[in-house]
Amino acid sequence: MQRPILLRRPDDDGFILIEDQVIRFLAPYRQRLPDSPESGGILLGYRRESHLHVTNATAPTGTDIQSRTSFMRSADQHSQAAQSQWQDSRGTMDYLGEWHTHPELNPNPSVIDISGWKHICRSRKRPMLFIIAGMEDGLWVGFSAGAGVNQISE
Repeated sequence: MQRPILLRRPDDDGFILIEDQVIRFLAPYRQRLPDSPESGGILLGYRRESHLHVTNATAPTGTDIQSRTSFMRSADQHSQAAQSQWQDSRGTMDYLGEWHTHPELNPNPSVIDISGWKHICRSRKRPMLFIIAGMEDGLWVGFSAGAGVNQISE
């Protein structure tokens, strides 16, 4: 059984809570087989003062581009899912960041990952979260409250 992950934000006294159902949701997409493609989606949840609470994630869609070592998210279907969750929650659920997989035991972001995340951070101008799920149980968790993305750990 997975347990939620509770992390302290590196920029203030706030916390990041990633619910266990999100961690379980990512598990089938981990690249455990030699031909498993990278997968990804967006992270959804709540912003409560300085706290981020991740409660949902979107699954890869048929319009995403996936290969063994890359994932390109198609905006349309993920955006529709986020909009639907936002409406269902009466405007309280928000887009908190991105997730994807890497074919590594201990995943680390690539230059392409960091460049894409910086673009998101510049356009959103809000604290954002980024997760890379490794082949086994490893998760790389990154946080940004500005231009840079920093790894945070339990």
